[in-house]
Amino acid sequence: MDNLLARITIDPGVCHGKPCIRGLRYPVEVFLELLSSGMSVEEILTDYEDLEADDLRAVFAFAANLSRTKRLEPVGP
Repeated sequence: MDNLLARITIDPGVCHGKPCIRGLRYPVEVFLELLSSGMSVEEILTDYEDLEADDLRAVFAFAANLSRTKRLEPVGP
């Protein structure tokens, strides 16, 4: 997984420091939104020709890491 996560870069000078794919100015959040809207990996790779399948796997790995929590606190009354 470390090889995949190395594809996600965070640079304050690129996209305001948002996590991006290989510094290409493609924020991770954009691809999570595309995938959640129903686009397939194949469709995304066709639309973004400079991306590789491992880039999208890296997006999944990054999201999985972010979702790991030790404990969630309820919100609200």
